[in-house]
Amino acid sequence: MNLPDKTHWFTEICEEHGSAISFRIRRRLHEEKTDYQHIEIYETTDFGNLMVIDGFIMLTSRDNFLYHEMMSHPALFTHPDPERVVIIGGGDCGTLREVLKHKGVKHALQVEIDERVTRLSEHYFPELCESNRDPRTEFLFGDGIQWMKDAEPGSVDIIIVDSTDPIGPAEGLFTEDFYRSCYRVLGDTGLIVQQSESPLLHYDSIIRPMHSAMQAAGFSHTHTLPFPQPCYPSGWWSATLAGKQDVTTFRDGDAENPGFTTQYYTRNIHQGALAMPAFFLKSHSG
Repeated sequence: MNLPDKTHWFTEICEEHGSAISFRIRRRLHEEKTDYQHIEIYETTDFGNLMVIDGFIMLTSRDNFLYHEMMSHPALFTHPDPERVVIIGGGDCGTLREVLKHKGVKHALQVEIDERVTRLSEHYFPELCESNRDPRTEFLFGDGIQWMKDAEPGSVDIIIVDSTDPIGPAEGLFTEDFYRSCYRVLGDTGLIVQQSESPLLHYDSIIRPMHSAMQAAGFSHTHTLPFPQPCYPSGWWSATLAGKQDVTTFRDGDAENPGFTTQYYTRNIHQGALAMPAFFLKSHSG
């Protein structure tokens, strides 16, 4: 179990890959066990507040913008006219905030299984929750897999799967059956984006199987976008897009002049993220 040690560091040990990530902490701000998971909040010396779930680092105040922007803006600028967005997970509300920067979005539903993640984020990460009272926002605290099974066909433009690692409650979000439900719910130009772990550590174990499962579910186009994320194992993370149409072209002009502020995402970052690392290409060709 990952716990702060006597020198006041919180360390997440990635035993499988012989590595670890540490943050120097001042104090533990909160700890509780919900019906679903063990949540801890720490105050760090240099990265703001830190959220940990079941011993795994979820986010810090300082670097979460990398993840939230890359989980939202590439997908929204790839879709021709996104109006209806569903976020599965995303309890810290950072992805929701980025989605609602897009004025064309008319409705954003967030389906999070554990309400306590959202309530704690409102208290300890209020900057991420700026859109929680936006009239376009709707919250549903329940099972995202079941919601997707029950949703009306063609009723959604973009699905964002902002989940934890594929273990425990999130395991079912990485399956062909789930992607089949997503395919049915999406409109003709709809697409899904899912966090897909580290390209360096998880390409063979998670990213390649994800592409295969998405394609088996009916998505004709899939593509993984890598981006930096210092607080996650290896410091290199990814989001994988799947669509019924091409997901490698996007609304270039709108991405160049989005009409809102970002800290990481730009039109050039988006274009650059579409370039595949050499070992991706070798794997695909082999």
